[in-house]
Amino acid sequence: MPHQEHFQFGYRRHPDQDRDRDPARHPVVIVGAGPVGLSLAIDLAQRGQNVVLLDDADRIGEGSRAICFSKRALEVWDRLGVGSRMVEKGVVWQVGKIFRRDEMVYRFDLLPETGHKMPAFINLQQYYAEAYLVERVQQLPQIDLRWRNKVTALAQHNDHAVLTIETPEGAYRLAADYVVACDGARSALRGMVGAEFEGEVFEDQFLIADVKMTAEFPTERWFWFDPPFHAGQSALLHRQPDNVWRIDLQIGAEADAAVERLPENVRPRIERMLGHGDFSFEWISIYKFQCRRMQRFLHERVIFAGDSAHQVSPFGARGANSGLEDGENLAWKLALVLRGDAPSSLLASYEVERGQAADDNIRHSTRSTDFIAPHSKQERRLRDAVLALAQDVDFAKRMVNAGRLSTPSVYDSPLSTPDADAWSAGPKPGSALLDAPLTAADGAPMFLTDAFKSAGCNFVLLESANGAAAPLPPGVQSIRIGDAAPLRDADGVFARRYDTAPGSAYLLRPDGYVAARFRHPTAAALDAALARASGRAAP
Repeated sequence: MPHQEHFQFGYRRHPDQDRDRDPARHPVVIVGAGPVGLSLAIDLAQRGQNVVLLDDADRIGEGSRAICFSKRALEVWDRLGVGSRMVEKGVVWQVGKIFRRDEMVYRFDLLPETGHKMPAFINLQQYYAEAYLVERVQQLPQIDLRWRNKVTALAQHNDHAVLTIETPEGAYRLAADYVVACDGARSALRGMVGAEFEGEVFEDQFLIADVKMTAEFPTERWFWFDPPFHAGQSALLHRQPDNVWRIDLQIGAEADAAVERLPENVRPRIERMLGHGDFSFEWISIYKFQCRRMQRFLHERVIFAGDSAHQVSPFGARGANSGLEDGENLAWKLALVLRGDAPSSLLASYEVERGQAADDNIRHSTRSTDFIAPHSKQERRLRDAVLALAQDVDFAKRMVNAGRLSTPSVYDSPLSTPDADAWSAGPKPGSALLDAPLTAADGAPMFLTDAFKSAGCNFVLLESANGAAAPLPPGVQSIRIGDAAPLRDADGVFARRYDTAPGSAYLLRPDGYVAARFRHPTAAALDAALARASGRAAP
């Protein structure tokens, strides 16, 4: 692991601390400088908003923690200016294999088709991801990142909230139009608004060992049920950068965590798995997990995102990736509200959409956990029968659940305009933009996600240039693709992915989600869809 002092930051006194009576007031205060809080701050800053970002520590956390980041997360980070750096450092992968004992049950490919800028997944230690995000924050004058600023109290008012913040030099108060709580699973702000988690707590325990070694294993996700080296339990192997490998071992509910995490007790387990002892430990941890969420993510002027709002098991890489999607969903809505371009009621759609995503992630995560760690002998017999069948029968392969990997959320959203025409392909309203390879007018290759990023991530009308140009509402950018357009679909991938009959167009939200799609958009239809997508008109 890199020297931790590279990720330490000093406390500094801020002029806001010198105000004795009336606290300084800011549009947005984000609490928690983890991946979600950092990404949200960058997103808001790129949309022209000033942000105060508070963290009660003065360093990036130790240990690799979250390591699997999805294609959708990488597309978000690319828009925020750090995506390429993440991919360059990360370990790219897309193939997974499931084993029962020492025999492969099946393999899967998360991105079998080409024509995407970002890979299906990368593995990257969370401390690298946070370091790159902090460096990006430091490039943006709109963000005021304050280390060793711990929120200890909250007072809500009609049009703002006031935070009490403890520092090495004493306490001070800070007012904000909106506070976003990104302060993690043990969120102090969740307690301050009197909210609780609802859901299931799992008693099974899992051992994480990040080991440094030179190995010839392929860059794939390997998951074992009942492996010879760890009988009756499950195991997971993943490659990370710097010759570090993530090993996950199920150890059961009755294991003594304090004993199991001792290096001298972990080492024999890893030696049995690898068949040798030529490795060193980077990080060891024991964890239990929960599949729970807050009933509401909006509490007057305080908005919850990431682990402070919902928690899932780590199987499927849904925690950090879902949190990043929370921030992406919230940023453009909050920016519109703060600019006065949308009513505050638009923020209710954040709770609706990300609540659906949380429920979906919890459902998938709970099913994965129940399959990996059955609750009864009967459930285990059923699980083992499925695994035995899956080696030969396709339908049983679909029943094996070693962690369904994170995919972009699909929203049944009040902001979406239902289709008025038939479509055989293409992302439907409430779905994320699909990438596609394009060619610029000068012949340079690029991607649709690049074109969307260049449009400033405003509302965008994505048009197939095989028909007349649609009338653009004010503030909507245009991306036209076709033989006579600035961007060309040389390989026909865009046409196949978007069902581009003549005159077809997609209205994209500022987060790249489809708000509406049309075969022949009229000015009235576009205006109505735009008003609905920005919260200015009821569904």
